[in-house]
Amino acid sequence: TQGEIGARPSEVYAEDWWSHARPTFELHGYYRLRWELFNSFALGRVDPRNTALWPQPADNTYDPTHVVDLCYPSEGTTGGARSYDPCENDTQAGANMRFRLNPELHISDNLRILSQVDLLDNVVLGSTPEGYANRPGANGGYEVVRRGGYSPLGAFSSTQWAPSAGINAPKDSISVKRIWGEYMTPIGLLRFGRMPNHWGLGMVANSGDGYDSDYQSTVDRLMFVTGIKKYDLYFAGAWDWTNEGATSASLQELEGQPYDLAQADDVDQYVFVAVRRKNPELQKLELARGNMVVNGGVYFAYRQQTLANDNTADPADGDLPGASLGQTADEVARGYVHRGAEMVIPDVWLQLLYKKFRFELEAAMIYGSLDTRGSSDSDYANVLSPEDNGWGIRQFGIATQAELIEMEGRLRLHFGFGYATGDDDVPSLKPRGSAIGAMDPQISTDRTYSTFRFHPDYRVDQILFRNILSRVQGAYYFRPGVDWDFARDKNGQRAGLGASLIWSRASEFVQAPGNARDLGIELNGQLYFQSKDGTLNDDPDKMGGFYTAVQYGVLFPLGGLGQLSGERAIQEIDLETAQTVRWYLGILF
Repeated sequence: TQGEIGARPSEVYAEDWWSHARPTFELHGYYRLRWELFNSFALGRVDPRNTALWPQPADNTYDPTHVVDLCYPSEGTTGGARSYDPCENDTQAGANMRFRLNPELHISDNLRILSQVDLLDNVVLGSTPEGYANRPGANGGYEVVRRGGYSPLGAFSSTQWAPSAGINAPKDSISVKRIWGEYMTPIGLLRFGRMPNHWGLGMVANSGDGYDSDYQSTVDRLMFVTGIKKYDLYFAGAWDWTNEGATSASLQELEGQPYDLAQADDVDQYVFVAVRRKNPELQKLELARGNMVVNGGVYFAYRQQTLANDNTADPADGDLPGASLGQTADEVARGYVHRGAEMVIPDVWLQLLYKKFRFELEAAMIYGSLDTRGSSDSDYANVLSPEDNGWGIRQFGIATQAELIEMEGRLRLHFGFGYATGDDDVPSLKPRGSAIGAMDPQISTDRTYSTFRFHPDYRVDQILFRNILSRVQGAYYFRPGVDWDFARDKNGQRAGLGASLIWSRASEFVQAPGNARDLGIELNGQLYFQSKDGTLNDDPDKMGGFYTAVQYGVLFPLGGLGQLSGERAIQEIDLETAQTVRWYLGILF
C-alpha cells in the first residue's frame, strides 16, 4: 500500500524512507574549568607596557614607570588623609570556563551537517559581576557606565550577569564557531561551509579541538576529497574565502543578503592536498606483524590579494576611511592601497610507525612578497636599492615528535624539536606593531620578513611559549619528556604523572631582549586522573568521562631574556624565575 516499503526493489521509492527513518542527532564536546596561577611572568623586567613581553601586574609598584601607593596602610597621615605604602605583587591568578558542543545531524548515511558551538567561551570567573557595564567611549574604545541601584560599588555585587558583547564582555554568552555540510558522492566527499582546518602535527593549520585548546584554525571553504583506497592515496582541492574585505552588511539593516563590495580586495586562497594514509585497522595489523607503516603528504596553498583597505580609526593610520560596517563603496574605495600580496605555502608531513615507536615531522615554508605594507604606495620604492622594491616574505619552520610506548601503553617516552626562522632585522620576537596592523618594524634597509610563527595551539610548554611569547616564534627548542600511567584499567580509567624539560633558544640573537640566543630552561610536571565514565573511553585516541590534572611549571630565564648593557647602566635588575600552577577539571563526552 502507499507509504509502505514494497516487497520488490522496484516498489521502493525515496519518499518512503522518510516515513521509516529519521535523521539522527549526535552530540559531543566537553565542559572544562581551569584555575591558573602565574608568578613572576614579567621575569623581573620593568619594560614599558607597550613593549613588554609580559606586562607587570597592575597592582605592582616598580620603578621608574609605575607606582601604586594604595595597598598597605602606614602609620603616618598627612592633612587628615591616610597614607599607604607601595603595592607589591608579582602574582596573577584566576579561573576560566568553557562549555563546547559539537552537534552532528546525520540525515542519511552519506549526508550530514556538523557544527561547533561554545557557551561561556573562556569566560574569566567573576568578570561579569552585577552592576558592571560599558558603553562606547567618546575617543574610541569603551568606558565604564556609572553603577547604581543595589550595586553602587563592586564590593556590593552579589551575582554574575550573562556576558554580552560590548556591554560587560568582549563576546556573547553563545558563540557559533563552525557550521559545515558533508555529502559523500560516489567519487568523493564534498565539504562546504565554515569548517576546521588541520594538517600534520598542527604546526601551521591546527583545528584546536583538544580538551585544553584555546586557539583554532577555522576556514570558510569549498572542498572536494577523492582518492584511491586500494593504495591509501587521497587528493583534495579547496577554495577558501580567506578575507572578502568590505561587504554591504550594515547595522541599519539586519535582514536581507549582504554582498561583497569589490573583488580586487579579496584575499583568495587555493589549496591542494595529496596524502597517503593507511586505514587505521590495517595499520594496526601491519604494526602487529612487525612491519613499518609510512604515512605522509603535502599541503600546498596559494594566496593572493591585489587591493587592500586595512585602515583603522587609530590616528597613526591617517585619516583614510576603513572598511567598517555600513561603509559606502565610495568611502571604502577612497581608502584602498595597492597591496600586491602573493604567497605560496608548501607544508610537508611525514609519519613513520614501527611497533611501539612513532616519528612525525612537519616542515613548512611561506614564500611571497608585498608591494606595500601600509596605507599608501609610499613604501613600495626602495631608494637605497631600486632593484629591490616592495617587501619579501621568506619564512621556514619545522617540528618533529618522537615517541616510544612501553609497558602495554602505560609508559610513553617522547622527544620533541621545533625550529622557526628569525629575523636579524627585527628587534623583538613578538610583534610590536606599527601604523598599520602589526607588521614588524625593520631596523635597517632589509626588506624581508623572515620570522616564522607556529600556530599558537601547538603547545610545547606551560610558560615561555604558551604564555609569555604566546607561541613558538623566531626560536627553536628541544623537549624530552615522559608520561607514566601508574594505574590503568581496561575500561579506560587511569591515573598517571608526566614530566618534561624544554630548552629554548632564539634563532636570531638580536631578536631576544638580551641579545643572546639562550632564552631559558623550563621544567613541566603534571599529575592526572581520568575516570571510567563516558562512551569515548574505548577509543584510545579520544578522551571521555571526568578528567582532571594538576600541572606545575618553572622557567629559569637565561641571558636572552635579560638586559642589554645600556639598560643595566640605567637600572640593573635581577631576572626572576617564573612559575605557574594549573588545575584542570573537565567532563568530556
